[in-house]
Amino acid sequence: MSFDTSELRDLERNLEKGAAMVEAKAPLVVKKVAFDIERDGKVFAPVDTGTLEGSISTTVDGLTAEIGPHTDYEAYVEYGTSKMHAQPYMGPAAEKHTPPFVEAMGQLGAKIL
Repeated sequence: MSFDTSELRDLERNLEKGAAMVEAKAPLVVKKVAFDIERDGKVFAPVDTGTLEGSISTTVDGLTAEIGPHTDYEAYVEYGTSKMHAQPYMGPAAEKHTPPFVEAMGQLGAKIL
């Protein structure tokens, strides 16, 4: 009994090429979306002195991004307190860019198959 495994080898090569492409392009998607979220976080942030808005920054490391403000009171503004209503800015910025992020990553995954 013999088997022709040439199609399996072709599939393996295509999957390896696709994985390499995703490995190269996925960090670019993460970076773009992270900076889009930063930009909108600054747009959505309530402005009194501008400190909160100016403290919003982004750090990207491969497939990981940290986006947010760096003040002592950012959470109080985002979520509110018993004496102050919430003024969400980072949550809405992230929510706005979640669908495009999911779509872009899905397109990368589809290119493998």
